[in-house]
Amino acid sequence: MNAVEIEEAISALAERPFDADEFPYAFLEAFGNKETTLKRLRKGESNKSDLGGVLQTNNIHIATCKPGEVTRTLIALKTSPATARAKARFVLATDGELFEAEDLTIDDAPVSCTYADFPNHFGFFLPLAGITTVKQVRESSFDIRATSRLNRLYVELLRDNPEWGTAQRRHDMNHFMARLIFCFFAEDTDIFNGIGVFTSAIEKMSAKGSSNTHEVISELFRAMNTKATERVAAGIPRWADGFPYVNGGLFSGSTDVPRFSRIARSYLLHIGSLDWKKINPDIFGSMIQAVADDDERGALGMHYTSVPNILKVLNPLFLDDLREKLAEAGDNARMLLNLRKRMSKIRVFDPACGSGNFLVIAYKEMRAIEAEINRLRDEADQRTEIPLTNFRGIELRDFPAEIARLALIIAEYQCDVLYRGQKEALRDFLPLDAQNWITCGNALRLDWLSICPPTGTGVRHHADDLFHTPLNQAQIDFENEGGETYICGNPPYIGGKKQSAEQKSDLAAIFSGGQHKNLDYVCGFVVKACRFIDSFDKAALVTTNSINQGTHVPVLWPEVFRANCELEFAYAPFKWANNAANNAGVSCTILGLRVRKPGAKYIYNGNTRREVSNISPYLVEGPDRIVQSETKPISGLSKMITGNAAYDGGHLFLDSHEAQALRGSFPEISGNIRPVLGTSEFIDGILRFCLWFNDDELDFAASHPAVAPRIASVRSYRETGGDVARTLISRPHQFRYRHEATRCQILVPQVSSERREYLPVGYMSGDAIITHLGHAIYDPTLVDLSVLSSKLHLTWVSTICGKLETRLRYASNLGWNTFPVPILTDKNRVDLIRCAENILLAREAHFPATIAELYDPATMPDDLRAAHDRNDEVLERIYIGRRFKNDTERLEKLFDLYIKMMTGSSNATKRRMAATA
Repeated sequence: MNAVEIEEAISALAERPFDADEFPYAFLEAFGNKETTLKRLRKGESNKSDLGGVLQTNNIHIATCKPGEVTRTLIALKTSPATARAKARFVLATDGELFEAEDLTIDDAPVSCTYADFPNHFGFFLPLAGITTVKQVRESSFDIRATSRLNRLYVELLRDNPEWGTAQRRHDMNHFMARLIFCFFAEDTDIFNGIGVFTSAIEKMSAKGSSNTHEVISELFRAMNTKATERVAAGIPRWADGFPYVNGGLFSGSTDVPRFSRIARSYLLHIGSLDWKKINPDIFGSMIQAVADDDERGALGMHYTSVPNILKVLNPLFLDDLREKLAEAGDNARMLLNLRKRMSKIRVFDPACGSGNFLVIAYKEMRAIEAEINRLRDEADQRTEIPLTNFRGIELRDFPAEIARLALIIAEYQCDVLYRGQKEALRDFLPLDAQNWITCGNALRLDWLSICPPTGTGVRHHADDLFHTPLNQAQIDFENEGGETYICGNPPYIGGKKQSAEQKSDLAAIFSGGQHKNLDYVCGFVVKACRFIDSFDKAALVTTNSINQGTHVPVLWPEVFRANCELEFAYAPFKWANNAANNAGVSCTILGLRVRKPGAKYIYNGNTRREVSNISPYLVEGPDRIVQSETKPISGLSKMITGNAAYDGGHLFLDSHEAQALRGSFPEISGNIRPVLGTSEFIDGILRFCLWFNDDELDFAASHPAVAPRIASVRSYRETGGDVARTLISRPHQFRYRHEATRCQILVPQVSSERREYLPVGYMSGDAIITHLGHAIYDPTLVDLSVLSSKLHLTWVSTICGKLETRLRYASNLGWNTFPVPILTDKNRVDLIRCAENILLAREAHFPATIAELYDPATMPDDLRAAHDRNDEVLERIYIGRRFKNDTERLEKLFDLYIKMMTGSSNATKRRMAATA
């Protein structure tokens, strides 16, 4: 269940007559507990309560009680030994009139309210559903409740007005919803000269059967778009005349309203009864945009970008600098005034703004700084000099673009109330400004300079409709020209394989030479940002960490450098997670870009910040050197290649039962049945086999009764296959590639879990066949195994090769062939061989445990961990004479050695390359 669905279930529970016996089970059901779970609780099989209530292990202890006993019951629940034994996080007591609850794991204030109001606190209990949300979502019960109601209204209206859901009218429907949101907010904040007047007018003037509800709303919208002096001539009815003139384009254009059913009218009145003063534009916009998106509606409330994450972008981009200048100014009136003037000219531009979260947070933070300036200058009533038109965005879809503009309008009003008082805020709020600063369009196709020019363009554009700006004419003058521009945001990532043809074309328009094909979509935003900014501007974008790894680096970063840009700051990769129960947990970083110039640079890791001389494309301290793939190892290590691809349709492969049966019935082909290993077979201990014939054994295989049908199937598969398959028709008894060892071999998995502390590398006899789903070193040395098994190599590969989703993706040409190793003495080799042997002996001691079991961080045997640790110590001392302190130090040393080797500063490079020739 998502947060909105839970809110709906909780609200329904609160509206039903209170049933003391049934309440605990109904409460748990509302948070997604299945009927089988509830049955076990009812029977007492899993109910651990010692107070006659319901106690669910690791979750909650609930008890109902007689009137007036709620507080005493809650104390009993908290002190209950059963609560402690079951490690219950929550305790809850209610008598149907009063409702009290507490989270025993954190210091947040307990919930205490009337029973009817407990749905307002449903966010407090979201962990019961496995939803460990960011704090803002958990505390924003209103925003989720409002979204839930609007979603139900939206769906009901489309059911009764299907034409409004078509492509031709979807914009009208979304615009209608934006108007409603504004009206609900305005009627609860005195903007409409009274509380609840919009909802009240609809309730009084429309028939209970809803036959004229759409007409009443249409007249209200028409009134809000008609100046007071023109209303008599326009025929505005008396009951609508009390509403103020809003204009600003919000109510311009068509005032068509979809028809309302009785149910839809009821939903509308219910929405209006909510307290819209509590709306939080930081989060509401992200949730409400999902109302209009069929694909996202199932995850309502789950697409919120947290304020702490947004501030990771905005603080180092420019807010920290403003706060530092504020501190430097102290109470110096002139310096404070200069800072205020500077802020009035700052433009914040989000080229993929969605519903405007980054812009709203930037605006609110800047208003807070401005308010402090005004306080220090004794000008608390000063009207803001920070215009909304300086907060500009581009959004591909029209509804989020509308909501972004609306969220900023609401944020401005709320800031005015907070810093100047409601009277002053109301005086300056209406009519709305008609300028449009959020453009709906494709950001990778639009000219950013026309959306956010460095100075006025001489073209002042006023849209006919506030939210319907033509894509080819989005220029407006800024109220304040000549200031800095800061690009920020969280653009869409979209890996190369998941991009549509249009998205591929978008990237092709930015990158030349066809090198864009495997790039993440976000790379287009990085390059356009670099081409946009000049010496006074900066950019900070949330990106996938993949653009600082693997094959992305040699394609993307030369474009960044050609634009004369560099990294001013960067975050080490972290999970951009908004909701633990329903989140892919994408590994992201934040890149702060500027025009190349002297000045401090910083790498952030969690809550720590480190000043560095330069930030490389791999997000470590070092020069802007890009690691290029190599055809053979630069360090004199053994050659690694990809394993054997079959191109056989699976007909040459056998499971363990098939292999055993063939060996038993046809011993003459036992030698042709070979164990086969790829990544999954090796890691998970899966037994698979293959038929392996030499070049001169085709006639034997094709005539053997057990093998011939398989050979025929392979031939048929290749005859109907692609170009590569058809070249193999003449040898249907063989894999496409035929690499094998004479004595032993190393298998390196192509993909491995990011949880593992070491790369799980296989060392095995030469009879096994390694498939193309693994990398192979044939007849290696144990020095190779020692290097592959080290933290040093894992750290290098994690950075250079990149990830598949969050898993480590190994590439021999980038990870192995480029790995820098100092010149090894004979003693170094002996020590490393002994370490590799100890790792293998430790694995063998735990036979038949699989590699997956041995290398699970939670269950890794102590002796195996100790063997790896000793291997790390021996290898790292070869590099710097001691253990490395952390991965950052490891990478910086590896890059330093790599650059020396590749620039020829070390004669060892030539010797190593010659040794592998």
